[in-house]
Amino acid sequence: MLRRSFLAGGTALGLGTLAGAGIATGASREAVIDSYAKDQSFQGMVLIGKAGKPDYHRAIGFADIEAGRAATIDTPYAIASISKWLTTTALLRLSEAGRIDIDAPITRYLPTYRADTGGKVSLRRLLSNTSGIPNGYLPALKADRSIAQAPITAGEAVTRYCSGDLGFEPGKAFDYVLTNWIILVAIIEAVTGKPYAAVISELVTTPLGLSHTAPVDPADIAVSYRSVAPLERQPADARPYYLAASGGFASTAGDLLAAAHAIFDGNFLSAKSKRELTTVQWPDQDYALGGRVKTLFADGFPRVYAWETGRVDGYRSVLAHRFDDQTTLVLLNNTSVSQKTMDEFAVKLLVA
Repeated sequence: MLRRSFLAGGTALGLGTLAGAGIATGASREAVIDSYAKDQSFQGMVLIGKAGKPDYHRAIGFADIEAGRAATIDTPYAIASISKWLTTTALLRLSEAGRIDIDAPITRYLPTYRADTGGKVSLRRLLSNTSGIPNGYLPALKADRSIAQAPITAGEAVTRYCSGDLGFEPGKAFDYVLTNWIILVAIIEAVTGKPYAAVISELVTTPLGLSHTAPVDPADIAVSYRSVAPLERQPADARPYYLAASGGFASTAGDLLAAAHAIFDGNFLSAKSKRELTTVQWPDQDYALGGRVKTLFADGFPRVYAWETGRVDGYRSVLAHRFDDQTTLVLLNNTSVSQKTMDEFAVKLLVA
């Protein structure tokens, strides 16, 4: 069995071996933040909350260094792969409405997809990155950069880039590729008859009141930097809309805090859907559906967290939510710090 309850937790990055007395507070928290900001040239947002309410937030540095525009709690940042969590939430809501079955083959929703492979691959395998469908987009992009701006639909992208021979039998390996998420965009559009972004708005961001969460608009978010010293911007590469499910959204710390509480603690999703969302499908990666579930030791006991991360251009993000006491930590950055050190920073704040 590849699945296990989220209560089993995980050990990626050695997080499961850490011990401590609980979330950092007061002087210890400030010391952790000051040290990380200095050592890593971190600029961005640190927010800690409980049950959807902010207890602490601190903005560090600038959203736009050259313009002297300070980072604030309302500054949007690109959240990269945290977009997968939003996409998964939308699909679970469609499942609750009886419009999809995450264990059905993709050919049920994309009948023109090749039957020999599409009949084997379920939506669950796409959502857990265990489908075996190879990534045909990146090789095509390397050969011709202009394809990123070609005006094609998600369905056409599936035909061109997501229909190769299986690299492994579905469910037998883990491969973190955007191919899975292009197919999911096409399925969402086929089932609803609406554009992907409109469905995310209708099913997730609007009912949750996430007024600052939307597809990335470079003009409205923190500037992306490749480095601070020397100062160098990192402009975003052109990305077609059909890549949005895997990494195309921007959000604020406050929106992510509210979303985590509503989705994991509240009644926004049914109990069954929350179990699906937080059940690990691939233990080596702590990967569930659209995100990870990890265990950290605090107060001498294992504490289980949803662990969503994102990395694109100069943006780095962590959204960690502890299930038992509803504590949430959000980290947002725009200065290309290491994602590994962002995870370690989060752990130091959560397990003091």
